Amino acid sequence: MLKRVVIAIIFLKAGLFISPNVFAQGLAGDTVKLNIKQAEDLFLKNNLQLIIQRYNIDNANAQVITARLFNNPDFNFSNGIHTNDASQGPAYKDQSFGISQLFTTAGKRNKNIQLAKISVEQAKYQFFDLLRTLKFTLHNDFYTIYFQQQSAMVYNQEINSLAKALTVFKEQYKKGNVAEKEVLRIQSQLYTLQAEYNNLQTGIDTVESEFKLLTKSPLNSTIQPVVDYKSGGEKIVAGVAYQTLLDSAYANRYDLKLAKTTIDYNNVNLQLQKATAVPDVSLSLNYDKLGGYGTNFLGAGIGFSLPFFNRNQGGIKQARIAIDQSKAQFQNQQDHVASDVAVNYKNALRLENLYNSFDPAFKSDFTHLIQEVLKNYEKRNISLLEFLDFYDSYKTNTLQLNALQLNRVTSMEQLNYVTGTPFFNQ
Repeated sequence: MLKRVVIAIIFLKAGLFISPNVFAQGLAGDTVKLNIKQAEDLFLKNNLQLIIQRYNIDNANAQVITARLFNNPDFNFSNGIHTNDASQGPAYKDQSFGISQLFTTAGKRNKNIQLAKISVEQAKYQFFDLLRTLKFTLHNDFYTIYFQQQSAMVYNQEINSLAKALTVFKEQYKKGNVAEKEVLRIQSQLYTLQAEYNNLQTGIDTVESEFKLLTKSPLNSTIQPVVDYKSGGEKIVAGVAYQTLLDSAYANRYDLKLAKTTIDYNNVNLQLQKATAVPDVSLSLNYDKLGGYGTNFLGAGIGFSLPFFNRNQGGIKQARIAIDQSKAQFQNQQDHVASDVAVNYKNALRLENLYNSFDPAFKSDFTHLIQEVLKNYEKRNISLLEFLDFYDSYKTNTLQLNALQLNRVTSMEQLNYVTGTPFFNQ
């Protein structure tokens, strides 16, 4: 009996506290190690969504060029083909020319230029708001991968140790030295851990896939974040006043700026719709070689519509409605911004206080406790089931601590996102 226990202990001890490098070694070959700054550089350089959005800015600038252009003059030419009166010569000798130019009135051209410039601003705000959103996703994915990989190492350690122990216990069971229930207990625990580890790894793969798309990293690579995590009891969130965060959000949120420029756009559009009610003027110059008033006839003309019926009443009314609508949308957006900041500030404070309530030495103390438990198991002071229960408790607490650290980091990233300002950099 003592012999089988000693054998099992040897295998458990060999597998229980294996180096975390085992996990990294499993990823070796095509592992991409990078810190958050390197990830951001890849993202800004390679992200296709940002590249596509940049083209919208170029398109908007091209619209400004178009708005600045004047209308082209119209030219017409007519040559005679046939006439019944040949007193002035053959019909083909009669030729006439005409040229006309349309002139817009009431400042329509300038107002169209203003609208095009506002559209450029809107395209830029849409670009920077997309950048804010994608950068938030990038940071979340980066830290999610890191902390979930830390949790995966815990599973990796326990699975390795139990797998080795199971092999030894099966051999001892065949020799009649171990009860079947002990083998089944280890086997059941191992299968549970493998299922949990598989689910965790699937989650990591999903997040990694999104991260690779954001940075355009090789799809067959494995991302290994390098994090210098601040694990002390710093009051990072509490060090920034709520009003400071709110003011920053009002000043720097690009979706809010976009809503404001929509009001400006609609105000200028109202002026344009009113100007549209004023008729444009067309000036023309005509020449007729053999005209009815004699040879080489030269005439000039002017043309414009008479605004008796259509004075663009519908367009003006729609523009006024659009102004009222955009003002309501802007106020609604402001309310959402204030709500986002308030909710996320409370959540970040709560998580920071919870995290700071933990003893920084807790993790190392708990690891030391597990080592002591192993020694007691070697001395047969505790049973196998008690040993497994202790280790399961260690795993659960370590996973919870990793989850808490991840939630704390992402809550600060969320505050960066809702304020549009990088207040908190990990």
